[in-house]
Parts: sequence; C-alpha cells; structure tokens
Amino acid sequence: MTGLSGFTRGRAFVLPLKDSDAILAAMRRALADAPPEERPGLERAVALVESTAAASEDELCARWVRARLSATGFTGDIASMAALRALRKAEPSLGLLMAVELQKRAVAHPE
Repeated sequence: MTGLSGFTRGRAFVLPLKDSDAILAAMRRALADAPPEERPGLERAVALVESTAAASEDELCARWVRARLSATGFTGDIASMAALRALRKAEPSLGLLMAVELQKRAVAHPE
C-alpha cells in the first residue's frame, strides 16, 4: 500500500492511497478461472482496476481531495481558500501544511 504522510499538531497523519496490486492479482486469477459468460464483466473490471493501479500518488491525492470536497457539498474553485477551509472542515485532523499540499496536488491534476 502506498501512502502520503505528514504531521498534524504533533500527531502523525497517514492518508492511505492504494492497495490495488493485490486486488488486481485477485481479479486476474478470477478471470483466468471464469466461465465464458462471466469473462466480459471480469475483463472490464480488470481494466478498471488496472487504470486505477496506474494512477500516480498525486493523481490519487487529487481524487481524494475532490471526493472529500464533494462530500461536504463544496462546488467552487478547488484552488480557493474556501476549498482549503472545506477540506480542513471535512478532515479536522488535517493540518494546514498538509491540507495546502493536498490542495496543490488536486490543482495540478485536474479531472
């Protein structure tokens, strides 16, 4: 598993990002043993997992930030101070420096 770590007010903060290698291996094993009628769906699932596994840490951070902002109902400019406040409100344990770093990654990797 890959993760982004930092410190918030003296506490360690770890954001788990992906564990897709194990999932992809399991999907490929299932595909290898699948009957013909299940193969199309499993092939599509493997392709989706592969695309996620290929994503960089920065891309995954950007997705996470957008998901957290969306969960709070935020729809404004992701580069704004309002977005930074919304992100910190969504994740109270997130320190300012880490929130700014995550926001920068999200801005650098638009959807």
